Amino acid sequence: MSRTEALKVAEEAGVDLVEISPNADPPVAKVVDWGKYQYQKVKEMQRNRRSNKASELKQMRFGLKIGANDLEIKLRKIRTFLTDGHKVKIMVFFKGREMAHKELGYVLIDRVIHMLEDDAILEQKPQMAGRNLSIVVRSK
Repeated sequence: MSRTEALKVAEEAGVDLVEISPNADPPVAKVVDWGKYQYQKVKEMQRNRRSNKASELKQMRFGLKIGANDLEIKLRKIRTFLTDGHKVKIMVFFKGREMAHKELGYVLIDRVIHMLEDDAILEQKPQMAGRNLSIVVRSK
């Protein structure tokens, strides 16, 4: 179809003629409502942005002397983060002379991993960084 015929068809339909691929032989054009096309494109970008936001990294900090009930409450919060699709960085922080007993931090991390094994997969091994021992978990 020639350019003038395509423009005539688009004008009769009350929509726009949009050139899709100008380098093709012959060039490819499409008859669309430009306003509607732009609106759909913007909405699709918003949906994509919303879905990308879901993979955010959340963080939960534990003290070395955390009580059993406090641990359960924090684990419940971690489970909600995981069900929302977030990754969670779990940190055990050491204060003062607790640094002399790093093995207690590893024991606590193992306990947390064991309690979360139904809901989460360990993504990063336990790692010391300064006064923090951290792991990263994601949902199954």
